[in-house]
Amino acid sequence: MALVRSTHMLNTYIVEDSPVIRENLIATLEELVPVRVVGTAEDETTALQWLAEADHPVDLVIVDIFLKRGSGLGVLRAARALAQRYRMVVLSNHATPDMRRKCLALGADRVFDKSNEIEALMQYCDQLAAGECPRSVAETLA
Repeated sequence: MALVRSTHMLNTYIVEDSPVIRENLIATLEELVPVRVVGTAEDETTALQWLAEADHPVDLVIVDIFLKRGSGLGVLRAARALAQRYRMVVLSNHATPDMRRKCLALGADRVFDKSNEIEALMQYCDQLAAGECPRSVAETLA
């Protein structure tokens, strides 16, 4: 059951250290929502080097919290200083209330739990592709 309502493809960059999770996520997103994965990283340094290059058009960055080296929190923190602004979401097995607050404070637009919020992530991607640009949770709570 595809959620696609638009032909706009979201160029998406994924920061996830588990090859199995990364490949399954790519397959699921590209099959069910208008997402084109344009790159991946499994550590903080690689992600930030890639995101710092201006010639990478990216609509969405999906970040895990725990990475091979560094962390998703470091990616969120450093991404705020980049010239290009990215829409960033966190996808993690550690989406506790405290961790959600930390991620939102560091600039994440949304935080999704890998174990039970994949459908919510797909819905979010579908809304972005349709041009609905949902507001960040932090803005909604303010």
